Amino acid sequence: MDNSVTLEITIISAEDLRLSHRPLKKNAFVTVRSSTLDDSGTSSTSLDRDGGSYPHWNEKLQVALPASARSISVEVHCKTGTGVRLVAVATIPVSDFCEPADYLHFLSYRLRERDGKRNGIINLSVRMKGANPFGCRAQRPPAAPPTTWARCEERRNHGVALGYPVGYAYRV
Repeated sequence: MDNSVTLEITIISAEDLRLSHRPLKKNAFVTVRSSTLDDSGTSSTSLDRDGGSYPHWNEKLQVALPASARSISVEVHCKTGTGVRLVAVATIPVSDFCEPADYLHFLSYRLRERDGKRNGIINLSVRMKGANPFGCRAQRPPAAPPTTWARCEERRNHGVALGYPVGYAYRV
């Protein structure tokens, strides 16, 4: 029995990308990787030739995801005159998109350079096709019980949140 599923990932766009601390000019593309030993868990977009620091792909990718995978990697690369350079990476836990089954999740993640510095945001959608072998509910930590104060407020207000306007003086 094959315990892998197919991910349908649409790479929508990225925001505020930099290469060597300068705004990205062109030729960005995205590679999505799952934790497989062969290339069946890897797929890439085409080049965005004129988006600069705000590239836009809106391109659908299919990636095989084994049941043993706990995350996927979304890598933004840039094709330069000397080769291909890694711009930034986001690691996305499987638990962020595995439930409910066959549901389209729209997600945005902070991208980070190899040294951990922030470098833009990636916008994408993910749908897990096929039966869910991950059992995500068991992996999520249980919600913390409400504090005594929160339980008292909930009973007093019948579960309705109340807001009070606060005024302030604006001086020039």
